[in-house]
Amino acid sequence: MKEGKYNLLIADDEKEIRDILRLLLEGEGYELSIAENGREAIDLASDEIDLYILDVNMPELSGFMAGAEIRKRYEAPMIFLTAYSGESDKVMGFSVGADDYIVKPFSNMELLMRIKAVLRRSERGCAKGLAGKKSKLLFQDLALNLENQSVLRQDEVIPLTHTEFKILELLVTHKRKIYTLENIYQSIWEENAVGDSTIMVHIKNIRKKLGDDSRNPKYIKTAWGRGYYVEE
Repeated sequence: MKEGKYNLLIADDEKEIRDILRLLLEGEGYELSIAENGREAIDLASDEIDLYILDVNMPELSGFMAGAEIRKRYEAPMIFLTAYSGESDKVMGFSVGADDYIVKPFSNMELLMRIKAVLRRSERGCAKGLAGKKSKLLFQDLALNLENQSVLRQDEVIPLTHTEFKILELLVTHKRKIYTLENIYQSIWEENAVGDSTIMVHIKNIRKKLGDDSRNPKYIKTAWGRGYYVEE
């Protein structure tokens, strides 16, 4: 945050989209950094950026590739814009560090709500880490550090995104409680589920990063037809 304002980086190769987003977001009081492609987005990335909004289908370097490079150095949340709504695209986006995924065309109100929700979750997570009464959660052979939102297994750091970490933290904090997809969505996003496969994609990515077999999971269990949970 710079001078009390959130700093957003927008990358889109369509000038019309960039101009619309500039008018909309500056009108809402956000500071903006504008990139015309993925390479410019990487060059403009910095610790001062509070949120990245990246178009997926950009020439030279896609939003996914740019996001993956940015995520290697910076932890600010990331939203992808795309014309495709397929699950494979969402899996790709979330796997490279996305916190949300918006399908074009979208309304101005939807975009603003998603931005505010992602920033609110990120800010709340940081505040919780700074003021947290308990800075670490232990679960089986995993150690969840609530201050820097990292997961450690022995000497191995498991790189989860902010949203993936919050889902795992939710389940570990309430062991044996079965959470439906709607329960998880409402707990993390603090709004009603949008009816897509977002949570399932996140669970799939968490399991993959933890090396968990979905058919015989060690960490996140499936209560068929009901939801997900963890045991002691």
